[in-house]
Parts: sequence; C-alpha cells; structure tokens
Amino acid sequence: MTAEVISQREIWNGGFLSVSDDTFELDSGSKVSRLVVHHPGAVVVVPVTSEGLVVAIRQFRAAAQGELVELCAGKRDILGELPIETARRELKEELGLEAEEFVELAGFMNSPGFCDEFTHLFMARELSHVGRVPQSVEEAESKVVVLRLEMLASYLADGTVKDAKTIIGLFQARDFIASEPTPSDYLHDQQDLIERICSD
Repeated sequence: MTAEVISQREIWNGGFLSVSDDTFELDSGSKVSRLVVHHPGAVVVVPVTSEGLVVAIRQFRAAAQGELVELCAGKRDILGELPIETARRELKEELGLEAEEFVELAGFMNSPGFCDEFTHLFMARELSHVGRVPQSVEEAESKVVVLRLEMLASYLADGTVKDAKTIIGLFQARDFIASEPTPSDYLHDQQDLIERICSD
C-alpha cells in the first residue's frame, strides 16, 4: 500500500519536536488524517570493550518518573551533522569516551505509529577515556554503569534494562560480535579503562 500526502498542517512546535495534522490518500482512494510527531532523528551507541563489557548510563527520565539504564544516545539536532559525528559527540558528552572504531549496526523507527523519529545504531570499540562533558542536569547527575552482553537475558527478566533502544542495541552488538569470523583480540582499549570510567 502506498499513500500520498495531500496536506500537512503544523499545529504545535516545541523546538526540536513539532506536531502536524497530515492527510493522506491511500491506493483505494480513501483519505485518512493523522497527527504526526516530527523528530530530527537520533543515534544510539553501544561502547564495547575488548573484554566484551558494555559501558552504559543510569539516568533520570521524566516520562518514566525514575531512573533507567540506557545506552549512550542523543538527538540529531545539529544541522548538517552526520550520524557518525553525532555518535562521536554523544559518546564523549555522556560517557567521556572516544573510540577508534565505529560500526553501524542497524537503523530503526522508534514509534512509527505516531512519530517519524529514525535512529542510527552504532557500536564503538577501541575505547579511551577522556572525561565526560554533560549537557543537561540529568546527564550531570547520571552514573556510568557496566553491563555484560552474556547477561542480557537476565537484565530483561529482572527489569535492569527496560529501554527499547538499549535492548535493540545490546542484542545487535551481541549478535555482531558472535558473527565475527575471527576473535577480536586485535582490539585494544586504553589501559585501566574501566577503572578510569568508574572514577569519573
């Protein structure tokens, strides 16, 4: 089925988010109107150490009314910035990390029933700690946590991880690493990386 946009009328603008009332004509000739939330898109980064540990963040989320364990992520709200550059920027801001290798694992729509947000998912490896540069109160008060890919099923079962983008990212990274033809012993992180991260 295809749909042609007949009209699009913005009814609210809140900065990086806006809402429009869109009318479409379907193949059958039927017309439907829907409210659509417009979002600039986002990136998610799975930083994986050479020992298979994932560096993540625990932070307060207003919509969840509590803290969530999440992968590093951020909006693509800088005009002209490529997804890979957004990934580098967010990795440094939230986790204080830089990476020598980025692998784009997948792309997905977060909530296509009402929102056009598209997320680029990257894995980052060969990590070094450079110090965090938090950009919000939530980031400044957040805590860095370390996850183990082999514990993913347990994290889902006990509620440690509830965030959808984080679940997708951990599964994709785990499967990518498992599919590599040769062991990743060529990957080298900064010496004492985890100790540096946890003392930040």
